[in-house]
Amino acid sequence: MTQRPQSVPSFAELLSSAERSAVHLELRDSYAVAEESEERQLWESGMWTLTDGRRALADWMTLVRSVTERGVAVRRARVVSEPVTSYVRYEHALSPLNIEAGELVRWLPRRQALGIALPAADFWLIDGRLVRFNHFSGDGEAIEPEMSEDPAVVALCSSAFEAVWDRAVPHEKYTVA
Repeated sequence: MTQRPQSVPSFAELLSSAERSAVHLELRDSYAVAEESEERQLWESGMWTLTDGRRALADWMTLVRSVTERGVAVRRARVVSEPVTSYVRYEHALSPLNIEAGELVRWLPRRQALGIALPAADFWLIDGRLVRFNHFSGDGEAIEPEMSEDPAVVALCSSAFEAVWDRAVPHEKYTVA
């Protein structure tokens, strides 16, 4: 069953509904999310600090903390092309804040993902029962998300995430140039 975009809950509602696990698979090398543009420009200027990041991600960090403090495991895996893009370097710089909030983060070079059946879009999988697909335009702008509880879709996403997670490098061991 796929829900139409207007019925897709917010990230806060979705993560708050998790009881055991929330996993996120990112497959793009670049995003053009409007709410990140100021923060990203500051980072690109070289004037950015983790304190700036904490300010920008305060709501996200509070949400993740509230979820992980309830015992929900929050994991994020990123499949990236190498050499990495500027955007991936930016994500890597922000990742200590995801970890500080309670997420576990791993990175998988795209060449090492060969042979893994991956869905066509980034997704969040909640409690192994519900998938929220995050769709993006060709130039990286977020467009209407989609939800599915279809057992075959859930199984594909769960299998893809776990295969990526098993091969991926923990954040503290992954370096970007």
